[in-house]
Amino acid sequence: MRPSLLQSDAPSMADTLPSINFGFDDLRDRMAQFTEKFDNFIAKGRKRVLEERNQFRINVAELQEDQRVKNKEIELLAHKSSDHAQAIDKEAAETAEMHAAIASITQQRDARAKHRDRIKSEIAAVRKQIAQRISAQQQHAKELDEQARFNGPELDFWQSYLCMRIEGTGVAYRLKFVFTHVHEKDWEREAWFDLDTEKRDYRVAYAKPKLEIEEVERCVERLNESRDLGPFLKGMRELLTAAVK
Repeated sequence: MRPSLLQSDAPSMADTLPSINFGFDDLRDRMAQFTEKFDNFIAKGRKRVLEERNQFRINVAELQEDQRVKNKEIELLAHKSSDHAQAIDKEAAETAEMHAAIASITQQRDARAKHRDRIKSEIAAVRKQIAQRISAQQQHAKELDEQARFNGPELDFWQSYLCMRIEGTGVAYRLKFVFTHVHEKDWEREAWFDLDTEKRDYRVAYAKPKLEIEEVERCVERLNESRDLGPFLKGMRELLTAAVK
């Protein structure tokens, strides 16, 4: 009798195949580890960006404070310069009075010969006092001049910070401010404007590329009110950069 094909003792085709381990569990563990490392990397990156942004804001605040201090120093120097000019006028008047006193003493010398030595001593003392005061004023003027030179680095800072240079225009009381790095694909491309400083209220005489008049007038108005050139240059650069794009 033929055996039945459905007998359970007969081995199946699947039982005869070799056992293969694809390592899915190991792969799953490695993917989980990678995901954790990637998440940590992203978190650290975000933290670093936040720290750098906060540090940038701190640096900007420090620069603004330095600018305020510089402006205060400039105002103080201007006040000292005014006081110095008044002191010079006063010293000139006193010097004239002293010379008049010397002339009077000299006239009295002829009439009072017996007091000649005393009068000569007084004249020498007065002349010495004049020389001392003149020397002191000259030293004071020298100190003011040296202090004024300290303001040069502030302009150098804005020129470097804004990628800017200042040129003459050939027209009296007019300066040309040229900016580079205004186009992200062409760093050498230039944008500029002319500033007319003939009157107390400055004005922008010309700009390239062409800017909206109202926006320029707002920048110039803030400059004329504050007399603070740094923010004005920064604002004009932003307008030019936007116009170039």
